[in-house]
Amino acid sequence: MKLYVKDFDLKQSITSGQFFRYEFKNDYYYIILKDRIVKIKQIDDYIIVDSNNMRNIKETVESFFSLDIDYNKINDILINKDNSIKDIIRASIGYKIQRMDPFETVISYIISANNSVNNIRNCVNKISNKYGKKILFENNYYYLFPTKEELKNITLEELIEMKLGFRAKYVKIIIDKINSNEFDLDIINKMSSKEALSYLMKENGIGLKVASCILLFSYSRYDVYPIDIWVKKIMKERFNIEKEKDIKEYMENKYKDYSGLVIQYLFNYKRNIQ
Repeated sequence: MKLYVKDFDLKQSITSGQFFRYEFKNDYYYIILKDRIVKIKQIDDYIIVDSNNMRNIKETVESFFSLDIDYNKINDILINKDNSIKDIIRASIGYKIQRMDPFETVISYIISANNSVNNIRNCVNKISNKYGKKILFENNYYYLFPTKEELKNITLEELIEMKLGFRAKYVKIIIDKINSNEFDLDIINKMSSKEALSYLMKENGIGLKVASCILLFSYSRYDVYPIDIWVKKIMKERFNIEKEKDIKEYMENKYKDYSGLVIQYLFNYKRNIQ
């Protein structure tokens, strides 16, 4: 399938650190989504897409890369609010925040706590390779991230074997709660971002940073964002703001519903462009 995508940068969007299950080979990115493998590359304003499951592929790709959201309109609003970040926004045109599966995102970001990207990716892949559905695509096997039902009977000892370390107990607890309906991923859609943050942070292993990542990268809540060492460094350099409390106050007052998107633009600019 060939799809026209104006103002989209596939490489920036995939390699931005939001999503852990992809590989690059022969000029294509291979992305492991909830129910399929997607092979994708970009040529100018078009993306070329193939998959083991082409059913509703256009809608699947558009949803995952948030292509249904008018970023140009949002960018104009942000520039009108603060012309000083025009260079950062213009440099990040085409960068999209992904919309990932909530269950996989919750598990992945609990694993991400005090962890490196490589270790996170390895842990998520280990879980998928052992418990997820095997998919044959282009003579290679891939493994989907397991569903909540497929992980229903996983033990703490098995999670520890996946090299999750201290995070294993938190992953076990949340899997059990999701399967018993004590924790509801769908109800988050009906909550305000403030309510959703509180709801997530009641769970063991989910602090403010992890909760913010879950909401931003899975529920498209552009008014929340993680504050890490990268963000603090950028805010110091760009705005001479250092304390976490002051960063939050500045971003929320200045950019309101799009404060999280601005943080991602700043992060992308510092990491990939500057």
